[in-house]
Amino acid sequence: MSGLARVREKAQQNKGMNFTSLLHHITPELLKDSYWSLKPKAAPGIDGLYWESVQTDFDNWITTIHRSIHSGSYRPKPARRITIPKEDGSKRLISIQCLADKVVQQATVRILNQIYEVDFMGFSYGFRPGRSQHDALDALSYAIVSQKVNWVLDLDIQRFFDTVPHEELITMVKHRVQDNRIVKLITRWLKAGIQDETGTRQVGTQGIPQGAVISPLLSNIYLHYVCDLWCHQWRRRSASGATCIIRYADDAVVCFQYESDANRFRLQLSERMRQFGLTLHPDKTTLIRFGRFAIRDEKARSGKKPGVFQFLGFTHFCKIKRNGRFIVGRKTNRKKLRKQIK
Repeated sequence: MSGLARVREKAQQNKGMNFTSLLHHITPELLKDSYWSLKPKAAPGIDGLYWESVQTDFDNWITTIHRSIHSGSYRPKPARRITIPKEDGSKRLISIQCLADKVVQQATVRILNQIYEVDFMGFSYGFRPGRSQHDALDALSYAIVSQKVNWVLDLDIQRFFDTVPHEELITMVKHRVQDNRIVKLITRWLKAGIQDETGTRQVGTQGIPQGAVISPLLSNIYLHYVCDLWCHQWRRRSASGATCIIRYADDAVVCFQYESDANRFRLQLSERMRQFGLTLHPDKTTLIRFGRFAIRDEKARSGKKPGVFQFLGFTHFCKIKRNGRFIVGRKTNRKKLRKQIK
């Protein structure tokens, strides 16, 4: 059994186990595998190194990185910052790490996944091995069609990646990982910050850098403790009717049988988020009538069609097929598609 497989086995056997010795799993072989798993066409960081730039002296390059990690001399470089326009007119800040930092982060993700893939909830789909956006979309459609769903709450966390508090995030990592060397690596990646076009460095004080290899895992860890575990307990203890949850990174949809459950959930989740430095977007977090009876009920109530919601780039709507069967209709969000193409 490989070292990583043993970590996973221990994590499965003891859900409360604290892992105090993980750094030794970062071997030259794991660093090489991590390098080959990166996207070859990815943009370079401030080091100017492209994926293929190090292949002429690859073994020595890997050996140098490995030695620096285990000697304690490894220091991540600040990221190169670029901006991408968002649908609402604001800008998404993307951090592009140097090649060595990408490799070390990928190796660390490979190790930590052995632990957290055991812990994460089944309704969490974002950036996890063996799971995709299509899986999340299919799970959502199945839940709405097969369960007693009458209401859909479309959740949006306002500026999630920019606002996650570092101290709280590290505390959550330490629930399972108490190898101080791994914790120190994560802390340094969070604090590395950016270097702007003038060469000035800005140290990271809060948030998770979008674009970093480690960021999807860190975001899932934070939302696992802040949101997923809480939602699971709320569904078991507080819901009066059926409740279904689908989360993909910081984008989530919660389906309810009763409107009263949906309203209580929204208020209580908002308070829960506030306690951990997060905010539900007041305009983008919406509750709509949705489900197999929504078309009939909305027509009788207002003469209009039921609402629609956005999830993972698609507009979802209620649809009755010719045979009278209810399905969840899906079409590409044209506005978002045009932005992506541009």
